[in-house]
Amino acid sequence: MKISVLDQTQLLEGISAEEGFAQSVELAKYVDMLGYHRYWLSEHHSTDALAGSSPEILASHLLAKTENIKVGTGGVMLPHYSAYKVAENFKVMGALAPGRVDIGVGRAPGGHHLSNIALQGERARNVDIFPGQIDQLLEYLQDRLPDTHRLRGLETTPVIEKNRMYGYLVQVILQPF
Repeated sequence: MKISVLDQTQLLEGISAEEGFAQSVELAKYVDMLGYHRYWLSEHHSTDALAGSSPEILASHLLAKTENIKVGTGGVMLPHYSAYKVAENFKVMGALAPGRVDIGVGRAPGGHHLSNIALQGERARNVDIFPGQIDQLLEYLQDRLPDTHRLRGLETTPVIEKNRMYGYLVQVILQPF
């Protein structure tokens, strides 16, 4: 049986963000030592109860603090961001910790409406673009923009050796965990 953790970096009463992150690091190190399979981080904005506003940054930190466990997001709310930037963030992590990076994306329309506006800038919020963003993300991660794509020739960097990370990324995005 594979056992995993979903960490929301909860800030219980009297716990600062710094203490919450320190607890996440300690938990990740502990479950890594126990042989857990995966450590997922959630994304939440504009709440004083959860510190996980940037799961990809915390994931990168946890990858540096652990040795074996897969670390990733459950998930990055893709409609808030450019698929290109998300792909590059995860390629950097994949280069730093080959084979240990998971990516989970979501399209949650929830959250505080002001944080949604702030995250998306002047773009109109539209979760209906999510299926297309998944396609774009996969194209960027696999460096396979179609010849007809308006950004043909664009590379996501860093350019890293094709490894088992890519096959797993596709699985995580397209299949429930």
